[in-house]
Amino acid sequence: MSGVRRLGARWRRRRPLRTRLAVAASAAVALVAVGVCAAAFFVIRYELLHQLDLSLTQSATRVIQENRGEGPQTVAGECRYLSAPACAQIVPADPAADPDAAYLLPVATPVREVAAGERAPYYSNVSRFGQPLRMLTTPFGEGRALQVALRADPVEKGVRQAAVLLAAVGGAGVLLAGLLGYAVSRTGLAPVARLTSTAERIAATRDPRHRIALPPGPPGRQDEVTRLAASFNTMLGELEQSVSSQRRLVADASHELRTPLTALRTNAELLARGDRLTPAQRERASGALGRGIREVTGLVNDLIELARDEEPLPLLEDVRIAEVVEHAVAVARTHWPQTPFLLEVGAGAAEAVRPGVPARLARLLTNLLDNAAKFSPPGTPVEVALSAYGSGGTGAGGPGSGTGLELTVRDHGPGIPAEDLPYVFDRFYRAEAARALPGSGLGLAMARQIARAHGAELTAGAAPGGGALFTLTFGAQGPPGGSHSA
Repeated sequence: MSGVRRLGARWRRRRPLRTRLAVAASAAVALVAVGVCAAAFFVIRYELLHQLDLSLTQSATRVIQENRGEGPQTVAGECRYLSAPACAQIVPADPAADPDAAYLLPVATPVREVAAGERAPYYSNVSRFGQPLRMLTTPFGEGRALQVALRADPVEKGVRQAAVLLAAVGGAGVLLAGLLGYAVSRTGLAPVARLTSTAERIAATRDPRHRIALPPGPPGRQDEVTRLAASFNTMLGELEQSVSSQRRLVADASHELRTPLTALRTNAELLARGDRLTPAQRERASGALGRGIREVTGLVNDLIELARDEEPLPLLEDVRIAEVVEHAVAVARTHWPQTPFLLEVGAGAAEAVRPGVPARLARLLTNLLDNAAKFSPPGTPVEVALSAYGSGGTGAGGPGSGTGLELTVRDHGPGIPAEDLPYVFDRFYRAEAARALPGSGLGLAMARQIARAHGAELTAGAAPGGGALFTLTFGAQGPPGGSHSA
């Protein structure tokens, strides 16, 4: 038995899903068809025998009514024709009462027992005159039994014909089941076959632009396989977008690195021939080399940060946002001594905490402050304001965790042109006015990425009276996912 199971398991592993589904569907339909035919055969056989037994019962009743007296022992016929009266005879309970009787029907011990009232009436199948007979033995008055028989060959012939017909119908049903099983498996698994071929084509060509053709119809009425294909198409769209984003990032990074690397190589070649340079020239080349190294280092660090876009947040901790803002403003004052930074922290925001990573939040704020200072004329202030909104209170995340926080960074520079607003957070995007300024165009993209990782939203707009206004909004809930430290 275990060997049969092993062979079945091996067959299932080696056969494709379409074949296994066709065999399973065909077997199920064939089993139903054979079961129905078998049940129909037994029902027909039972009904034919039941009709014959009813005829025997009616014949016996008629004989009893016609022979209420002693009557002869043999009544009517040779049982050779179904249309003839039933063959009937009366048998006494005591064999000595009819020692010389020549009975047309076989008389056995059960017949005498029925005549003596020791046994209930019964039906039996006998053979007489070269023909099969169906016989009823029933009591006939005091101490006698009546035997009535009819030919059973028409019934047996009808049963055989029904068996042949039902066998043919069952065979046709099995054949039809096989065809339907193949059609069902082919039609039902067509989206799976298209999905498989698409996946194989993508694996061979490494091109995620391929899609699976979906059958027409409203989305709400699609079956499970079609929904699977639609989900696969959605996944391919996301994969294509991710691949395109990676390729664009690599191309943009290569373009941005080309200029500083060329400058580094030029300055390195100049310093290699230092004996031909004056001290002033060597100092300028050395300074340019140092600035180039710092620029390339900053660009590489920014690219590493951007490459962590899909990584989960590390272990979170409760961060007091006001402290992070104060620290970032203090650092910005040292980096930009000619730019005043004005900080205002609202009463409800001073104690507010959020789950997050302090280093990444500080990097977000530093990028916003550096961007504001870079575009501010010397001596004009950069205004930073942190305020709370909402119901307040103390939640599971600490004091003020049930409130929303809003941080605004406003400069008094030229502002952001309306046509550039949709692109200010794109990687490597730099407006016309910013292309002559230092930077790689990654700071704002990184700032929005960090904000979204912490469940916040960063937007840009025009400030009243001129300048740019960046707004960082923390909702009442913390960042999605991540773990919380004690």
